Amino acid sequence: MHRVADAAEALCLVEQPQFAGGLGLVISGHHLPGIGGPAFVAELHTRIPSVPVLVLGDPSEQPGDYQGEYIRFLPRPVASDDILNAAGQMLALNSSKTA
Repeated sequence: MHRVADAAEALCLVEQPQFAGGLGLVISGHHLPGIGGPAFVAELHTRIPSVPVLVLGDPSEQPGDYQGEYIRFLPRPVASDDILNAAGQMLALNSSKTA
């Protein structure tokens, strides 16, 4: 697990092939310093399209801003078990595509 302070740091990390190659899942918030969640996810997927992204946001936010097979939006508050279940499903989807 690796935690970053903001979207810019995350995007810099995925430019490193060693890091990006071992990345299995990204968990992000909808509101990020410097860039909005939908813009971050879109940029991330231009760089590494097959890595799943789980976005946690407020129920009033637009889950429709996140489109794609490898993207899922969960409204807050969300139970830890729900996050774990969603992450497990996304990791399974990703591994079945690469197998």
